[in-house]
Order: sequence, then structure tokens, then C-alpha cells
Amino acid sequence: MKKRVEYLITTGGLTVLYLVIMLLIVVGVLNGYYVGVIIAIGINIIVASSLNLATGFLGQLALGHAGFMAIGAYGAAHLGKYLMAVLVMPDFIKGIIVLVSCLLFGGILAAIAGLLIGIPSLRLRGDYLGIVTLGFGEIIRISIFNIEAIGGARTVLGIPKLVGITQIFILVAIVLAALYLLVRSRHGRAIISIREDEIAAEAVGVPTTFYKVYGFAISAFFAGIAGGTLAFYQGLIDPKKFTFMFSVEIFIIVVLGGMGSFTGTVIAAILLGVMNELLHAVDNWRMVIYAVVLIAMMIFRPKGLMGTYEFSLVKVVKDYIAKRKNQKTT
Repeated sequence: MKKRVEYLITTGGLTVLYLVIMLLIVVGVLNGYYVGVIIAIGINIIVASSLNLATGFLGQLALGHAGFMAIGAYGAAHLGKYLMAVLVMPDFIKGIIVLVSCLLFGGILAAIAGLLIGIPSLRLRGDYLGIVTLGFGEIIRISIFNIEAIGGARTVLGIPKLVGITQIFILVAIVLAALYLLVRSRHGRAIISIREDEIAAEAVGVPTTFYKVYGFAISAFFAGIAGGTLAFYQGLIDPKKFTFMFSVEIFIIVVLGGMGSFTGTVIAAILLGVMNELLHAVDNWRMVIYAVVLIAMMIFRPKGLMGTYEFSLVKVVKDYIAKRKNQKTT
């Protein structure tokens, strides 16, 4: 099957899914509350997928992704407030330009922070790297609390609300497609080789230090985009959001879904997003329940829900066509 046809099948499947969601909203099955839950799940999918690149595919334990989200959120939000004030053009066009440019700006800021953190720390391995990234995440959070120019400990208000169900659907599709294509490219194979055996990868000529920093920076970039998306959805930034526990929640999504599977990340983000809403009555016990679920997963299915398997609509169509051909021949 030609690549063009495969892309059309994937695009068609996404279009159908989007139309189904919009139809459910129009007929009233999905009210504003459920739409908000879907958007929150979409943001978690973006940030967890970015962490999966660093942890699942690159094989580097990273526990500070909330810090990259914070950088992306603050950078995108403050630039967005400025652009909305100075740009003179129709609101629809201005909204698109501001959203795209600010998300890219927030992502680039987070990627720069990822480079600054990754260059010295990615020479470490295993638990030591996790401790270092955790420390850098806390440094970012405390720095934000003490920089009055960007809001300090106060909640940042007045951010334009530019993200709805359509925007989050498009962003999730673009991010997942970009990450999926990356890990299946030449650079992606180099990244995966580091996860499988770093010494062997270096022995056959893979520049391991470069690809570790490269993968970590790309991961931080998409985490920054997730942070900017959160800011433009909520219309505010609460600095207390980006704590170590939030980084742990993101990590739980990756481990639960499968370290090395974007499909697993999507499924786990949906499951934990729904569980999070159901557990509001016992919010203080939420992380305890998450921990119990994670322990059970590690005992009964240590590879996560999906392991390294990726769902492919194209593969489903191919299998269906092959099955029909076999039925006709028999």
C-alpha cells in the first residue's frame, strides 16, 4: 500500500473520530464538563508522549517534566498577552497566529532549558539521572515563584482562551504524528539503540551523547507545547500546578501505558483522566490509589498495558483487505 494511501486512511480515521466527538457535543451527550475532561486528557497525552520519548524510547529516567511544562506555559502566556494587545487583525486570524506562534515559542524555550539541563546531566545514567532531572524540575519551579516579572507566586490571569476541543484534537494529532515519525526515522532508530544497549550503540558509531541530548531536547520541546496549551485553555497559570507530584503523575501515565508505546500513553491518559474525575470525592487518597494501580501493573504486567505495541489503522485495513482476498480465493 502506497504511503499516500496510508496517510489518507489515517487522516480519514481521525476525521471520523473528530466528527463523532462534535456530533456528541451537538446532541448534548457531551456537555461542557465532559468537554473539559477531554481537553485535560488531551493535554496529558501531549506531555506524557513527550516524556515517553525520553524515558520509553531513549531509556533515560526523567522526573522533571512539570518544569518544562511550566517554562512553556509562562513563555507562551506572556507572549500571547502581548501579541493579543498589539496585533490588529480579525479575531479568528489573530487567534490562530497567536496560538501557533506562542506554542512554538514556549516549546523552544523549554527545549533550550532541556539542552541546558541535558548537556551536563545526560552523562549520568539510571537513578542518578532521575535525581538530577528531579532537582532541575524543582529549581525551575522555585525560580518561577521568585521571579516577580513573570508573576511570582501569584496566579497569572488575563491569558487569552484560545484552546477548545478542535484545537486540542489537532494538537494531539500533530504531536503524536511528529513523535511517531521521529522514532521511526534514522534518528529514532539511533535513539532506540541507546535504550537497548548504549555501549553497543557507541561501538557501532552512534554518537550517543548527541542523541541523548537531542532526544531530551525534543521531549522538553513538546512538554513546553503542552504547558502553553494548558495556559491557553485555562486562561490562567497557577504556579502551584507544576510540582514534583505532577511530574510523577505524568510518569505514571507513561509506565502504565507502556514505556515505548504512544498508543499505550493515549490509553493510560484516558484511563487515569477518567479515574481522576471519579476520585474527586477522595482526592487526598488519589495518589495512593494511583500507586496501588501502578504496583499491581508492575506485578502482573511489567511492560505496561501495551508494552511496545502501536495500534495502526492502516494495519487494520490491510489485514481486512487480505482477509477478504483470502475468502474470495477459497
